[in-house]
Amino acid sequence: MQNILVYIVIALGLSIVINIFLKKIGISQIIGYILTGTIIAYGFDLHEASHLHELEMAGEFGIVFLMFTIGLEISLAKMGSMKTEIFINGFMQVGITTIVTYLLAHYVFALESKSSLIIAFAFSLSSTAVVLTYLKSSKEIHTSYGQNATGILIFQDIAVIPILILISFLTNEGDQDIFVILWHTLLSVAIVIAVLFTVGKKVVAWLLNFSSSSEVDELFMGSVLFIVMASSLFAYYMGFTYSLGAFVAGMIIAETKYHHKVESDIAPFKDILLGTFFVVVGMKIDVSLFVHNIGLIIGVFLLIFIIKSLIMFVLLRLNTTSATSLKTALFLSQVGEFSFVIFALAASGHIIDEKLVSLLVLIVIFSMIVTPFFVPYINTITAKLIKEKDIVTDMSALAGRENHVVVCGYSVVGKFVTQYLEELDAPYVVIDNSNKHVKEALNEGKEAYLGDASKTAILEALNIDKAAAIIVTLDNIAKKRLICEAVLNHSKDANLIVKVTSLEEKEKLADLAITSIVDGKVEVARVLVERMLTCQLKYS
Repeated sequence: MQNILVYIVIALGLSIVINIFLKKIGISQIIGYILTGTIIAYGFDLHEASHLHELEMAGEFGIVFLMFTIGLEISLAKMGSMKTEIFINGFMQVGITTIVTYLLAHYVFALESKSSLIIAFAFSLSSTAVVLTYLKSSKEIHTSYGQNATGILIFQDIAVIPILILISFLTNEGDQDIFVILWHTLLSVAIVIAVLFTVGKKVVAWLLNFSSSSEVDELFMGSVLFIVMASSLFAYYMGFTYSLGAFVAGMIIAETKYHHKVESDIAPFKDILLGTFFVVVGMKIDVSLFVHNIGLIIGVFLLIFIIKSLIMFVLLRLNTTSATSLKTALFLSQVGEFSFVIFALAASGHIIDEKLVSLLVLIVIFSMIVTPFFVPYINTITAKLIKEKDIVTDMSALAGRENHVVVCGYSVVGKFVTQYLEELDAPYVVIDNSNKHVKEALNEGKEAYLGDASKTAILEALNIDKAAAIIVTLDNIAKKRLICEAVLNHSKDANLIVKVTSLEEKEKLADLAITSIVDGKVEVARVLVERMLTCQLKYS
C-alpha cells in the first residue's frame, strides 16, 4: 500500500511539472500524461502493472466522465436532430472502414481471417478521449464539423458492444449460437433503455432536486457522482460499456434545469480521471519494440490515417461542404482507445497472436500521441487545401467586442431585426445553429457565426457580458428557454429581449428574469391601431 501511494505521488508531481512545461510551448497535456506513464513504468519497472484490471478500470472512468459530459450536451431532442450524424454517418463510417481495412489486412498483409477482422474493427474506431477533449477545450464542438465528429464518435461507442460480442463468440468457437447472443443483447438494450429513461429519469430528477434544495454543494456533487457511477455499473452488468451508461445518464440530466451546474461541477473529476487514462496508456509503451519497428509502425499509421480520412471525406461530402467534410475526416483519422479493449480480449481468447497485439497497441498509442500535435492545425490545413467560403466558426474576431447586439436566430424575424439594426447603425452579430441560416447571412454580408447560443463556451466567445443587448428571435420554445437560462446564468444583468408568439410561451418564460418579452400578436394589434389612428389623422 505504501509503495502504491509513493507511485501516485510521484506520478502526480511528474505530470504537473511536465504539463506546465508543455503548456508553455503549446503542446497538449495529453502528451504530458502519456510521458508520465512511460517514465513511471520504466523508472519503477511497472510494465506489468499497466495490465492490472484495477488500474485499467481507473483509467476507463476518465472516458466514462467524458462521455457523461457529452451526454449533458445531447438531450433526447438533440439526439433526434443528430440522427443523420450518429446513425447514418456513424454506421457508414464504421462499416466501410472495417471492410476496406479487412481486405488490406487479409490480402495485402496476409493475415488470417479472424485476425484481420479484429484489426479491421479496432482500426475503424477513433479516439473519443483525444478528439472530444480538444473539441470541448477549443469550443469547436458546437461547429458543424464538431457535431459531425461527435455524432460519429457516439455511434462508435455504441458499436463497441456488438464488436465485443462478436469477439466473445469467436473466442467460444461457436459453443453458443450467435442468434441467442444477439437476442440476449437486444433484450438487455430494451431493459437498459426502459429502466434509465423511466425509473432512472424520475430518480435522477428527484435526487438532484432534493440535493439542490439542501444548498450544500458537496451533497449535490455527491448526488451527481452517484448517478454517473450507478448508471455506468448498471450498463456494465447488463453487458455494455461503462461509458454508454454514463452517456445515457448525461442525456437524462440534459433534460433537467440542472445540466449547466452539473457540467461545471463535474469538469475537475473528468479531467483528473482522463489524465489517469493517458498515464495508463503511457505505461503500455514498449520503447524497445517501438524502436525496432518504428518504420512499420509509422507506415501502418499513415496508411490507416489516409484510408480513414478518404473514406470519411467522401462519405460526408455527400451532404455537407468540402471544408466541413475534410475537417471532420482529419479529426477522426486516428485509432481510438477502445482498440486496447478489443485487442486485449482477442489476445486472451487466442484469436490473435500476442506479439502482433503488442505491435498493434504501439500503433494505436503512436496515433494517439501524434493527434494532439496535429489537430490544432486542422483548420489551417483545410483552408490551404480547400479554397471555399465555409461557414464562419472562428469567433476570435469577437475578442474585446463591446456594446454590440447579439441576434440569436436568422429566420424571418431575425432578418428583419438585422435590417432595423442597420438602419440605426447599431453594431450586431448573428448566431444561429443552422448551416442554412448562417450561409444566408454570410451571403447577405452579415457577420454571422455557427453555434449553439445555449452553450456557455459560445456565449463567452460572443462576449455576452459586454453586449448591449441579446435579442432571441427563435420559434422553438424549448430552445428559446435554454438560451435564456444560459444567458442569465452567464450574465445576470444581461439586456435580454425575447420574442414569443403565444400566451403559453410567455407563461413558460415567466420565471426567468428576462428584460423584455415581446408578444408578436400584441405588437401586431398595437401597430394595427397605430396605423388606424394615422389614417384618421390623414383624412380628418
